[in-house]
Amino acid sequence: MANETENKKETGAFQSFMAKLNGRGSNIGIVMSLLLLCIIIAILAPRFLTISNLRNVLSQASLIAVYSIGEFLAILTAGIDLSIGSILALSIMVMGIVAVRLSWNPLLSMLVCVGVGTAFGLFNGLLLTKLRLPHPFISTIGTKMIGAGLALLVTGTLSINGFAPAVLFCGEKSIGIVPVSVILVAILYTLMYFFMNRTATGRYIYAVGGNKEAARLSGINVDRVLLIVYSLSGFFAALAGIVLVGRVNSAYPLAGKDYDTDAIASVIIGGSSFAGGVGKIQNTLIGVLIISVLRNGLNLMNVNANFQTVVIGFVIIIAVYIDVLRNQNSKVS
Repeated sequence: MANETENKKETGAFQSFMAKLNGRGSNIGIVMSLLLLCIIIAILAPRFLTISNLRNVLSQASLIAVYSIGEFLAILTAGIDLSIGSILALSIMVMGIVAVRLSWNPLLSMLVCVGVGTAFGLFNGLLLTKLRLPHPFISTIGTKMIGAGLALLVTGTLSINGFAPAVLFCGEKSIGIVPVSVILVAILYTLMYFFMNRTATGRYIYAVGGNKEAARLSGINVDRVLLIVYSLSGFFAALAGIVLVGRVNSAYPLAGKDYDTDAIASVIIGGSSFAGGVGKIQNTLIGVLIISVLRNGLNLMNVNANFQTVVIGFVIIIAVYIDVLRNQNSKVS
């Protein structure tokens, strides 16, 4: 009897711990994880805390942060978008053609870029809602290959340089010591916070992720929500492409390779669940910072690039395992 009581206490303590890890609960855990990571890296690599390096971390994080918004939305609906990197690459290659080779107006060229990305994202949504493919993993891995191939075909595998200053502005310029890309991220995440928490569409996205059938029975147009989600994912991928072009002053067809991995890692580390319906946009930003700080710290410590990939892989596995524990705990409770 005493053992049974002790087991119940241990189970209760475990459930309480997992409740704190749940994305619907406190943000303290993930914030503390970021702070602890920063402290450890600062001890191992004192250069980490220099102003120039911190600006570099924020600049690198801003790129991941933009395209991770779309991944957050997809995962929130119990889906996934593996085509983010390919959409980014195809969008900037088309922008390169119209902006540099055809000398279009820079602003119009950027509109073409986000238009291509949004259209490709809409195509992903249509594959799910009209063709009824069983899971977005299948459709987006197919469109990932299509996008990557088209990005190579449209320019014959060549890079495009010589963009106008207006195109480079978001990725290249700073206001004071703050990169414009960081300001862009602050604006985007603020808008997305209000979109997810203050609009009907934002609430519908959570509802669809929580239970598609229940959402449909309650009158929510599930197909419309999924079309919006994957269109936005394509939009943010293309927008991230503009930031990338500004950083490197070039559009190249292999851009975006493995970006989907960083996006998924950031979203899951941020507490969103593959099961859908659970997650906060602000926590995704913290997840982005964790990935960026970790990569930067490993670079400062001169860790082999291949080993860095191994480390990030383990981080993703741990994050997914925590997600599994969260889901098990929610079923028990």
